[in-house]
Amino acid sequence: MARTQATTASEGALRARIAELEATLSARTSELTRVTKERDSLRKAYAMVLEQLELLRHRITVAKAERIGNVEQLELEFAAKKAELEALVKKLKEDALPDEEQSDAPPGSPPGDAKPKRGGGRRNLDNIVFAEEKRIELTDPLYEATMERIGWEETSQIGYRPGCTVKVVTARAVYKTKTEVAEFTTVPVPPQLLTRCLMAPSMLAHLVMSKVGYGLTFYRMEERFAREGIGIDRGSISRYFEDVGASLGAIVEAMRKDALANAFCLSTDATGVSIQPVRVQDSKTRQPCSKGHFFVVLADRDHIFFEYQEKHTSEAVCDIFRGFSGYFQSDAHVIYDALHRGEGVAEGEPSPLEVGCWSHCRRYFWEAAMMKHALGREGLLRIRVLFEQEEKWAEHPPSKRHARRLAILRPLIDNFFAWVHAEYKKHPERGVIRSALGYAVRQEAGLRRFLEDGRLPMTNNHSERALRVIALGRKIWLFFGSGDHAVAAANHFSLVASCKLHRLDPERYLRDMIRVMPHWPRDRYLELAPKYWAQTRARLVADEVDAELGPLSVPDAAQEQSAANVR
Repeated sequence: MARTQATTASEGALRARIAELEATLSARTSELTRVTKERDSLRKAYAMVLEQLELLRHRITVAKAERIGNVEQLELEFAAKKAELEALVKKLKEDALPDEEQSDAPPGSPPGDAKPKRGGGRRNLDNIVFAEEKRIELTDPLYEATMERIGWEETSQIGYRPGCTVKVVTARAVYKTKTEVAEFTTVPVPPQLLTRCLMAPSMLAHLVMSKVGYGLTFYRMEERFAREGIGIDRGSISRYFEDVGASLGAIVEAMRKDALANAFCLSTDATGVSIQPVRVQDSKTRQPCSKGHFFVVLADRDHIFFEYQEKHTSEAVCDIFRGFSGYFQSDAHVIYDALHRGEGVAEGEPSPLEVGCWSHCRRYFWEAAMMKHALGREGLLRIRVLFEQEEKWAEHPPSKRHARRLAILRPLIDNFFAWVHAEYKKHPERGVIRSALGYAVRQEAGLRRFLEDGRLPMTNNHSERALRVIALGRKIWLFFGSGDHAVAAANHFSLVASCKLHRLDPERYLRDMIRVMPHWPRDRYLELAPKYWAQTRARLVADEVDAELGPLSVPDAAQEQSAANVR
């Protein structure tokens, strides 16, 4: 009896224990299921974050074009699927299209691998309706007196006036001699910047300004011409742009030589651009864009010119500024150190004097302030006082500004650098504070330089503002077609920026340069620079300059100088 009761009690305890273990197992199973689901969810989220990170890395570091790295490997990996898709396409064509429509070639295309021939000669502008037509008749006074005019030889170009395109007809007189054996003579074509060009100077200037001034791509220009019934492909537009830029580069070179020889202070900055690679024939592998660099140079209030260089190196900087020995302002990048060591000047000549930029100095303290460092905020306050005082004297003449700087700014700057040196010794550890203080310590001589003359700027912001046209434009046109194309574009940017500096209409100036430059002496191109163009144009015959084509009377430089001396 007692044994039976003990056995029953033991069985009850076992059942209770089993029930307890089953409940625990069920709870653990539920917990394991929940944790497994949570783990799987985290794995998916982690994989998604990794994909987004890789996508961002790809967008930043890899070429912007959506290209596949190895097409051949992709086709090998999915060879079966590729064959299946091709068979499906073939079957759909056979079932849905008649025999004569199964070819993918456009109607009228040549058979086999032959490609349709492009071009077809000079475009006929007679079938296009223009809003206006300008006619230029070219005659010869000598022929008019001794020969008989029997007709005209006409050629047409596309011109531009604000609001519409115009047709420019050039009619050259054809003459016949008054002898028994008649001989025929045609008035020769006057000098032109681009020979056999479909565009007149006004349209070429409008094309350049659309690209450089407004960031319009050649593709959009092609579409615009197509809407007006003018069939000009973007290849021709690009070629015109490059040819004009290369020709006008002689004016920019004259500006550069004048700046290196006479400028008081040169300010510069640089930014990168993408250059389309040269396409290799019979190669299926497409190369990514290479990187080039645009330097902008501001020569006082005289010239602004851009320089394209393949490399952002000390050697490139020395090539650009070789021979200059005045004041030189930059962002203190290491590539300019060689210039200040005298590597870009002739032996015996002084090296350029470095002028620092207080905006760059302030930028490091701003970064420290954003990281909640008290020293960063204190540095911002100290530099802010300097800028506030300098702003009060912005309209003063250089002599008065120089006196105010010495009386008020120099003590404040002495106090600033005493604070910087003391704090620099207290913070040997790396970080944003060390970077801010270290920049000020290393660039102290350059940052103090603007106190030497009232004409020296306190910051290099004007160079960065001049570079905005490149930084904003590359978001639209993405790359340059080649290094030569970038050089031509740099010439256009130089002339347009200098026109804005001297309050000239850039498009009208470019039109005048395309018209005048073929007639101008090579050793007097500086007279065509935007700084001097208003004076030069006043000495020319206005009607001759305004004409799209024709003779141009160039004043003699010696006579002009003699008359100026008499006055």
